[in-house]
Amino acid sequence: MSFNITLSGINAINSQLDEISNNIANTATTGFKSSRANFASMYAGSQETGVEVASQTQNIETGGSLVTTGRSLDAAIQGRGFFVSRDTDGSVLYSRVGIFNVDKTGYLVNSDGRRVQGYAMTPGSTALGAMGDLLIPNGQVAAQASSRVSYMGNLSADWSVPAVTPFDKTNPQTFNSSVVSTVYDSLGTQHTLTQYFVKTGSNQVDVHYAFDGSDLATTSTLSFGTDGQLTAPAAPVTVALGTPAGAAALSVDVNYLGTTQFAGQTTTSANSTDGYASGTFTGVALTEDGSIQAQYSNGQKQTVGMLALAGFPNEGGLTPVSGTSWEASSKSGAPLYSTPGAGLAGKLVTGSLEQSNVNMTSELVNLMAAQSNYQANSKVITAQNQMMQALMQAV
Repeated sequence: MSFNITLSGINAINSQLDEISNNIANTATTGFKSSRANFASMYAGSQETGVEVASQTQNIETGGSLVTTGRSLDAAIQGRGFFVSRDTDGSVLYSRVGIFNVDKTGYLVNSDGRRVQGYAMTPGSTALGAMGDLLIPNGQVAAQASSRVSYMGNLSADWSVPAVTPFDKTNPQTFNSSVVSTVYDSLGTQHTLTQYFVKTGSNQVDVHYAFDGSDLATTSTLSFGTDGQLTAPAAPVTVALGTPAGAAALSVDVNYLGTTQFAGQTTTSANSTDGYASGTFTGVALTEDGSIQAQYSNGQKQTVGMLALAGFPNEGGLTPVSGTSWEASSKSGAPLYSTPGAGLAGKLVTGSLEQSNVNMTSELVNLMAAQSNYQANSKVITAQNQMMQALMQAV
């Protein structure tokens, strides 16, 4: 019986060494989680029969350190949760490795080529679609006509009313200052909207408009209080720009909120419009809230999907598989899907990856302890063998 007891110890230590060696081998593996072998004594009734490895504990809840990569499609999970992917055979796998790419068919895939799972989104909407494979549209984004112009600045209180009248955009002596804004029509063609500021009285400035160099009928009046703050108009000024060739009629609302009239220099602190020309697809990026953004040559970004993260009632019950991944099991419970930062799901750190959580110092100490334990069991076998030989010689 003692031979069998000692043999069980050696077998259990071999299993422990498997865990230790696997941890050490994966010290540099992205997203790897260490594990340990748990020993338990064995009995046959009241008779001791040795030891066995009764269970394996995965150290999933301890996060690895983060390393910055700067790559827009790398991400680490800070907190609980797993990235979700689907293999070609339909099996769903879970991983902490956030290395993503767009394959030749336009799908977002992980480093093993499995399709990443998430929620489809329509550009311009925050509603989440059905969960599934994330297809990245790589076509051209349509142009958007301008509808708003935001201007803010200081129109100097030191201005004098122009001595030359009436206003004539070709004669600088008939206005005090001007500013040009770029606007886009429905085809994405650029046009210019010029505003000419003419002081007409105390705390009052008239604005004349020209579109692509042609005078427009609209004129607005800016009024200021004795504190230099704008008092009128209280709402944006609607300026009809006409109908550019081949495009739809164009009209913009010009907002002067925040414009002042203080002594000193005339300055412009804001001059922006909301339209843009069409653009071609240039790439995709991942944001910290899990949004997947398609990027275009015109500088526009459109959210086309949202990454899904999975949590489990018992993460330690997941079954480890190749590719630094896990499968759900009856012990882990069913996956609970959410988006990054929602509920119990951790947040994303983009441009970073999670390193292995293996503590090399602890593993080397465990290795020395296992070696000592193995040697002790071997000595027991040696002693038993010598005793058996002595017994045989005495018979």
